[in-house]
Amino acid sequence: MESRRRRNLQATVRWLLYALLALLCAAAQTTPGFLAIGEAKPVFLLPLCLAVAVREGEYPGAFFGAGAGLLWDFTSGRVVGLLALSLLVLCFASAVLIRLYLRISRLNFALVVSLCAVLVLSEDFLFYDLMRGYSGLAARYLTVTLPTAVFTGVVSPLILLAVDAIRNRTAPKQGL
Repeated sequence: MESRRRRNLQATVRWLLYALLALLCAAAQTTPGFLAIGEAKPVFLLPLCLAVAVREGEYPGAFFGAGAGLLWDFTSGRVVGLLALSLLVLCFASAVLIRLYLRISRLNFALVVSLCAVLVLSEDFLFYDLMRGYSGLAARYLTVTLPTAVFTGVVSPLILLAVDAIRNRTAPKQGL
């Protein structure tokens, strides 16, 4: 009975720490000029969601991605639900892809995050820039959207390390 209570407490603390890390990532992501190179600025919530999905499993990671996507929607002033749905699908698909076909390494994770960032940022570009008919879109896509995706992939191993640290501190110990 005691061990079940302890495992439940550890799981609750782990998910609370993930939520706190999501709030910290959202604050860093929306801080003007923080880690910006030109107009490119990394996205922190996407690698966090993917790291949680890879470490915790497909379904918990997908639901965490949906929650963090709602947070991202609210903090970026976008239509509520678009990023939540995108992150739900991407977290599930990425966790399955990495579990079945890729060995989990920092390089593989950074490549998957960069690919997912290209997909999410291209979707954002499509709905908020291209469909509105702004001028200079090709230059904006090449100088802002793609460098942001690469920059997000570069910082993603640090977020994976943070998720691993939380998981290692709060995961139940195996064996006696």
